[in-house]
Amino acid sequence: MARKRVTVTQESGTGRNQRFHDNYNGNDMNRSQFVNEINQGNYPNYHVRNINGLDTPVSNPDKSRNNNLD
Repeated sequence: MARKRVTVTQESGTGRNQRFHDNYNGNDMNRSQFVNEINQGNYPNYHVRNINGLDTPVSNPDKSRNNNLD
C-alpha cells in the first residue's frame, strides 16, 4: 500500500487540522501554508474548502474511505 502524501500532525481542540507533514519531501506546514501550496497546484490530490470562514485543506474524494487526511 502506498504511503499517504500528507499526514495531519496537529489538530485544534475542535478537531480542525492545523499542522501537516509531507511524507514525500519531509516538509512541515501550518494550515495556511498548506492552503497556499494547494492553491499553487503543488498538491493535485487536495483542494481547499471554506469551512466556518477559514480556508481548510481537504483531500479530493474518491471511492476509498481509508485515504482521507488524518
